[in-house]
Amino acid sequence: MGEANTSSSSIDDDLLLKTFYAEVSEVERDNEVTRILSCFKLNAFEYLNLPFDSTPEEVKKQYRKLSLLVHPDKCKHPQAKEAFGALAKAQQLLLDPQEREYLVNQINAAREELRAKRKKQLKKDTASKLKSLVDEGKYEQEYEKSEAYQQQLKLKVREILTDQEWRRRKMQMRISEEEGRLKKDEAETKEMWKRKREHEEQWEGTRENRVSSWRDFMKGGKKVKKGELRPPKLKTEDPNKSYVQRPVKKG
Repeated sequence: MGEANTSSSSIDDDLLLKTFYAEVSEVERDNEVTRILSCFKLNAFEYLNLPFDSTPEEVKKQYRKLSLLVHPDKCKHPQAKEAFGALAKAQQLLLDPQEREYLVNQINAAREELRAKRKKQLKKDTASKLKSLVDEGKYEQEYEKSEAYQQQLKLKVREILTDQEWRRRKMQMRISEEEGRLKKDEAETKEMWKRKREHEEQWEGTRENRVSSWRDFMKGGKKVKKGELRPPKLKTEDPNKSYVQRPVKKG
């Protein structure tokens, strides 16, 4: 019985939603496209126009609502397709556990910064401080629900996300530079070994000529031409070690 009621309720919701969008004017569709495309690109909650504490189910429901509003088949805005894609990406990020956790962590960091700032302000404002103590925290809870606080939180989240993205890009740049340096070193090393191998191959290629020249040298050395004088021989019996020059016999 409960399942039947739930199913009936879902059908009624779908019918109401379709009826609503049938009555939506083209101006409203165009305005929504403009809003989506002007959103802060690093915060998926802004694209879907959702509070930061929205559940996955609320994300799905809001995506369905907005995607029907700016669907390229329904909306004549020239950038409707781009807005539709931005919504799809925002939903994907918010339904991904890791991406959602990262974003929620940055939002919590923004809240902590604002609370610390608020605490300092209360020290100067005695009346607000006393009211906060009397209400046992309810005063601060009400403050954080205010439009002023929500706007401050939105801006602080943007600031933190921008800073994190800048750090990420700088790190990626350093990694890319290091990878480029390593590739350059690798290329230079390969070129060095290539030149060394080519030199060794050239040296090996002239081995036979070198061996042949050495053998010829060892056999007779330099041949004496006809008519040339031989180097003088030392007479061992000559105590004065005189040198005698003998002519070379002609054939």
